[in-house]
Amino acid sequence: MSRLVFRSVAALAALLFTCSLLAAPTPALLPLSQIKPGMTGVGYTIFSGDKIQPFNVTVIGVLPNLVGPKQNVVLVKLSSPEITQSGVVAGMSGSPVYIDGKLAGAISYKFGTFTREAIAGMTPIEEELAVSGSREPASGALSASDSSADRHYSLPGGWAQQVGVGTGAYLEPIASPLVFSGFLPSVIGRYSSQLEKYGMLATEGGSVPASPSDASLEPGDMAGLVLISGDLSVSAGCTVTARIGNQVYMCGHPLFGFGKVHIPMARAHVVATLASAMSSTKIMNTGGLIGSITEDRITGVMGRLGPAPPMIPLSLSIESGGAVKQFHFQVMQNSKLTPLLVSMATLNGVRSNLTYNEGTTFRLEGTIDIAGHGSVHLSNMFAPTDQPMPDAFPIAAQVEGVFNEIFHNPYEQPHITGIQLSVSSLPNARWASIDNAWSSKKEVHPGETLTVKVALRPYRGSPYLREVPVTIPAQASPGVLHILVSDAATLDRIEQYFPFGPTARLADLNQLIRLLNEERTNDRLYVALLQASPTMLVEDKRLPNVPLSEINVLGERNPGRTTVLWQSELGERSVPMHEVITGHQYLTVTVK
Repeated sequence: MSRLVFRSVAALAALLFTCSLLAAPTPALLPLSQIKPGMTGVGYTIFSGDKIQPFNVTVIGVLPNLVGPKQNVVLVKLSSPEITQSGVVAGMSGSPVYIDGKLAGAISYKFGTFTREAIAGMTPIEEELAVSGSREPASGALSASDSSADRHYSLPGGWAQQVGVGTGAYLEPIASPLVFSGFLPSVIGRYSSQLEKYGMLATEGGSVPASPSDASLEPGDMAGLVLISGDLSVSAGCTVTARIGNQVYMCGHPLFGFGKVHIPMARAHVVATLASAMSSTKIMNTGGLIGSITEDRITGVMGRLGPAPPMIPLSLSIESGGAVKQFHFQVMQNSKLTPLLVSMATLNGVRSNLTYNEGTTFRLEGTIDIAGHGSVHLSNMFAPTDQPMPDAFPIAAQVEGVFNEIFHNPYEQPHITGIQLSVSSLPNARWASIDNAWSSKKEVHPGETLTVKVALRPYRGSPYLREVPVTIPAQASPGVLHILVSDAATLDRIEQYFPFGPTARLADLNQLIRLLNEERTNDRLYVALLQASPTMLVEDKRLPNVPLSEINVLGERNPGRTTVLWQSELGERSVPMHEVITGHQYLTVTVK
């Protein structure tokens, strides 16, 4: 295509997009005050393909303040041939309801599982539109720490009998399909429970190429949030209630309940509706990016058509048996979800490799690039265990843990610009436990070298001996000196390197990055000399052997930024072992 033709096509596309925005005026609205029992109307949603289909709606009554102060639910009965078969469907939330030709609200709530009774809750339209600007509801956002019961809204007395449901019946937000493409069922199963806390229903689906018509949304169409895209994809979807200019309102309830967000918005296409006595759901594919989700509130979700917000590029390299396989993803940037999503993508990438075997040892190397700061470097080795989890799971758990440290820091909002992870597999279980340790001398002088002998027992192998020469520092005080022979985790724990989390004493994100980069690794044998004298942790610095007279002075100069440990490390040696080391032994020598 010539450059002139390309510019012409781009200009035409921009013109069509602008015209489509102008063609979306504010619809006529029916306020809650005018909705009465017995009124009938029509709702719109998609059951298959991109065909918007009508269904009948009859108003049963209004449940005032059911969700919260000034947050009401209209109880309605739905009917159509499709709804008779499936009941209220996951992905149906946001379906617009018109009464007397005016937009009255969005289908958003249903009764609990194992019911196909077509009775639903409708969010009044003025409350859904209030998610934008100064009219946003005052209620806080939900989070995954809330139990599922926190989203159950019991019917007031007498209503259960009136609508023909059992005593104790409750309304809950209609689940939103969370569509996984390219993921192993075992990986989906491991993480789905965490995502279901947000009201998501994990399903398998796919993605389809972007189309020029993707942004031509109408009430009743499907749209969604993109969590991961690329070689793997994860997206959540619900139904569009209204479109006003470039603003799109959908769901009628929160998706994640994060409040103000910047999440890519995409067109979604319904493949089919799966009817189930437990919970019927729409099976959907995700189309092209069409804008940004900007509000995720208690009464609905709002997005803006246009450019999508940037995502975090993630590259994952898997090496096994000399063959290398590359994966490339893009992950949404969100402090609550990004660590979980990166963990999911990492575990799935490793386990989906054709040469993956349980009983394999893995080495992880990687970097996390942060705008305006240095990179966080990852390096560790993981051996298989007898725990009931995939052998690759500890890799994903470490990546998630580091991301949580970065995203949940109290200093500033980090902007991750890229993630590079490399995982290589080594045959067999490569780990050894520290069986015993002893020193070549019981009495030493400052400046003298002694040999620490360590007996190690490898997994299903013959025990062997490793000698580590250690020099006693010149500043060692006379008396008992402890020698700790250990793995990385024990030494970190003994030192309380992160006592109650390091963020309480650090000054900024740069200091946190430095501490993360100093973490010890599993594949080294550590020998540390410990003396019974105070160490002060001041921000990201360690000050061993601090005189008692100076502890208060340093604390006053750095209020809230200090921690005192009642032992000091005089020296440390580590040797590479090329296998995961576990366990520890204490020795003592006397310094003369």
